[in-house]
Amino acid sequence: MRRVCFLLQVKKERLADYLRAHEPVWPDMLSAMHEVGIRDYSMFYRDDGLLVGYFEAENPEESLSRLGETDANRRWQAHMAEFFESGSGDLQRGGPQWLQQYFYMP
Repeated sequence: MRRVCFLLQVKKERLADYLRAHEPVWPDMLSAMHEVGIRDYSMFYRDDGLLVGYFEAENPEESLSRLGETDANRRWQAHMAEFFESGSGDLQRGGPQWLQQYFYMP
């Protein structure tokens, strides 16, 4: 299992709306993520709109590619695009900054 972490930027003035849009995350989106092998997905935010995301997958690139092919993901990304500085939160196309792991304590 590989662990991956990334940064995204939400428009600061839209942060509260973005957070409300996740109450709850659509069940079909959660199912799609689970079906493609994404596990232990967490998101954190800072008041200026910086988002930090983390998830685990056997093959994150393959999981993201498969997720991108789902109807649930296409609809979710269209729904969320207005909140992001880059116009999308899609982890394949939305301009995330991937972080390199340099330490891990199990």
